[in-house]
Parts: sequence; C-alpha cells; structure tokens
Amino acid sequence: MEDLPEPLLAEIVKRIPRTSDLNSFSLVSKQLYTIEAAERGAIRVGCGLYPAREVLASLCSRFPNLFKVEINHSGWTPDHGNQLDNQGLFEVSHRCPLLTDLTLSFCSHINDSDLGCLAYCKKLVSLRLHSVPNITSNGLLSVAAGCKTLSGLYLVNCEKIESVEWLEYLGLNGSLEQLVVKKCEGISNYDLLKFGPGWRKLQKFEFEAKGGFWSSPDAYEGFDPLHNAHNPSRYGFCCESLRDLRLACFETNTEAGLRFLLGKCKALEKLCLEYVHGLNDNDMIVVAESCRNLKSISLWLKPLRYDHVFRTAFTDDSLKALAANCPMLEAVELTFAGCAFEYPSEIGFTQNGLVELIQSCPVRFLMLNGANFFDDEGMMALSTAPFLETIDLVDCQAVTDNGIRFITCTPRLRNLALRHCDNVTDGGVAQFGHAQKLESLVIDCCCRVSSQAIQGTARSVHYSNCAGLGLLKRMYALEMNNWMQYFQY
Repeated sequence: MEDLPEPLLAEIVKRIPRTSDLNSFSLVSKQLYTIEAAERGAIRVGCGLYPAREVLASLCSRFPNLFKVEINHSGWTPDHGNQLDNQGLFEVSHRCPLLTDLTLSFCSHINDSDLGCLAYCKKLVSLRLHSVPNITSNGLLSVAAGCKTLSGLYLVNCEKIESVEWLEYLGLNGSLEQLVVKKCEGISNYDLLKFGPGWRKLQKFEFEAKGGFWSSPDAYEGFDPLHNAHNPSRYGFCCESLRDLRLACFETNTEAGLRFLLGKCKALEKLCLEYVHGLNDNDMIVVAESCRNLKSISLWLKPLRYDHVFRTAFTDDSLKALAANCPMLEAVELTFAGCAFEYPSEIGFTQNGLVELIQSCPVRFLMLNGANFFDDEGMMALSTAPFLETIDLVDCQAVTDNGIRFITCTPRLRNLALRHCDNVTDGGVAQFGHAQKLESLVIDCCCRVSSQAIQGTARSVHYSNCAGLGLLKRMYALEMNNWMQYFQY
C-alpha cells in the first residue's frame, strides 16, 4: 500500500468509519500512521485516560486537525484516576486550532475558570455541557464573550447555572442558531425571554424543566381563561427562522412565558409538546393557522382539570385545525399518560378527529401510545389512508386481530410496530404473511403473540417477549390512574 499516492491513501482513511479499524490501519506503516493522524477529525475519550491531562495533550498533538472533541466521564470512580481538569481543557484549546465542536459530559472537575480557556477557540461553533456541576453563569458568559462564532449551545442538567446574563449577551450578539436547555434547575421558561432579539436567528430551540413527568404540581388548575392565544402581542420578539421547537415539563398558566412562541414561528416544521401544562385548543389553533410548513407534531399529554373537566389539554378542535391548515404534515405522535382504559373521556381527542387528520394530511408516520379511544374501527378507517407508511402502536388495548386484518389493506404500509398490545394474537399477525407487503415488523411485549407467528411476515422482523415488564406496566398504569383520580376530586 505504500506505493499508492498519498491523496488516495487519505481518501481510503476517510472511508473507514470505525475507530478501532482506523487504529489498526495506522499501525501498518509509518506513512499510514502519519496520514491517518492528519485525517482524524474527531476523538471521544472517557474515564480510561491516565494521567488524563498528559494523555489528552498527547492525543491532541498526534491529531493536529481535530475539529470535534468529546470528553465523557460518565461512570467515573476514583479508581479511574484524576478527571480532566483546567489544564487539560487548556491543552485542548491551545492544541486544537481547528476545534469547532466540543462536548463535556460528567466533568465534575471543570469550573468557570477552566471554561474560560475556550476563548482561545476562535472557530468554536458548538458547545455541549452535560452534567457539568461546577459551571455557573459566569463561565457561560466568558464563553459567550470569547467565542464569537458560537452557533449551537446545549445545556443539560447543569444545576449551578442561574442568572442569565450570558443569555442576554448571546441574544444581543445574535449568533445562536440552536439553543437547548434541559433540566437546568436555575433556568425557568420566563428567564429564557431575556434572549430577546436572539430569537430572530434561532432555528432550533428546546426547553425542558427539571422534574420530568411529575413536574408542575399546581398545574391541575392549568386553564387560563384570560389568555388570548390569537393575539400574542405581549412580546415583540420575531421567530421567523425557528423550524424545530420542543417544550417539555413546565407550567404556563399565564400569558407570560414560552407559550408566546406558538404564535410566532411561521417557518416551524417540527413541534414537540411534552407535558406542557396550561395549554388549550386556542394555542393549537394558532399553531395550525400560523405554521403552514409544519411537517411533524408530537404531543405528550396527561389528564388535568381544564374548563372544570378532567381531561387532556387538547380536543378534536385542535385536530380539525391541523387537518384544515397543515398541508405538509407527515408525522404525528400522540402519547397519553395516566389515562385509564375504562375512562376514554380522559382523552380530549376522539377516533373520528384522529381519522380526519390522517385522511386530510399526507401523514406517512403515525405513533399512538396509550390511546384508549382507538380501536378496530379506527384501524379500518386508517386502512384507506393514501400516504400512511409506518404505524407504531403502544399500549392500544382496544386493537384486536380484526383491526390488524384491516390494516393489512393500507395501500402504502411498509412498517408496523406493536408494543404492549395485549389483544393482538398470532392469528392477527399471520395476516401479514399472506399479504407479503411489510418491510419491517416489530412485536414488543405483546403477550399473545409468539416468536413463531412472526416468521415470514416481513423482510425484517424483531420480537421480544417481556411479559413481566408488561405486568409492571399495567400495575404502574393502575397506580397512575389512582393518583390522577385523587387530584380530580
């Protein structure tokens, strides 16, 4: 291979994806060692570096063209030796002049002064901080002031970040295109309003409050009769570039807060709302009427008290608005938590509303999780959907073998997943063997379907039988229902 020209060897190196293969390839000869080192653009290091600072400095020297570095100390114990500290980050910032993408995960020995070294990374575009407990707002402010090319900032579980001067600075600078803030206890959805003019350029935004499913204990009176979703003029921010929006696990029961985004993002293509308490049909109608480019919507809902009724936030009015105004909608996910099978009224949607949406829009992907209103009649209606290619059903107990027989007639259906659907049996799944149209079939924890029954039903099949997990899931659902009923009364 040494007789090959260097450009050809470099091209070969670029086409080897696995790090272990690259390491082996570099040991063939000194020439390949040198070429592989020059072409390596990304490294990921964990707890095995000892001594961490010296080894990382050696790696950065060997690979002079690194543009992406990930340092992950997940699972670290004192037996692994010292974690990366300020001197280690100093080595990265000085030895990697081409660095554009840096990820720090579970690095508990890095603090604000260490983060200040990143000011030397003049080409840094993306910074990800995941569970870095000693970073505060001062460290982020130094990054914002020093890294003028920063366009992506991801903060996950950084508990000491509180004040938001860094956010105001980035907003005035106007360089951020992606901003993700998840489970940072000191940052609320009201704090993020200080981003101000930065909203104009932002293309992707995620905010998830810390607390997850159990957050917002006061959200049971979440309906705000004074909020006018059709006149979101409280803030003058423009969000004309925002295409990807995810809001999760917080309460917005006044006109203040991030709910204003729902009426401002005319370019929005992907929307995910996960347990955002206090929204109602008017908010979703505004989304449908404003975001005609919407391609994907994901709603995670649980029943709360809305208009003196105990149900999930949105009704068929929301689905009808989406059906009438979103001609590009291709993916729909509806997940319901804490909704008992015996009480379908706890879900504000009906089967007719869902079917109207699927048949009115070019929906290719549909996922239903815990949809107790959906049954065999709904499956029969979906069988005429002209664009539907992928169906994923989770814990849909009203779907039986009859519904499976109907769905085999869906014109473009290629992928089907059934998870925790206890009323589907071998007989229903066998219908796909006769139809011979599925490319993939996933059967996960469906207690009445055997591994033998799915053989030959699709080109690719996946089967798992976790009856114990299914029992635990049902026990959890029962406990959730009791918990919800407690708050209902």
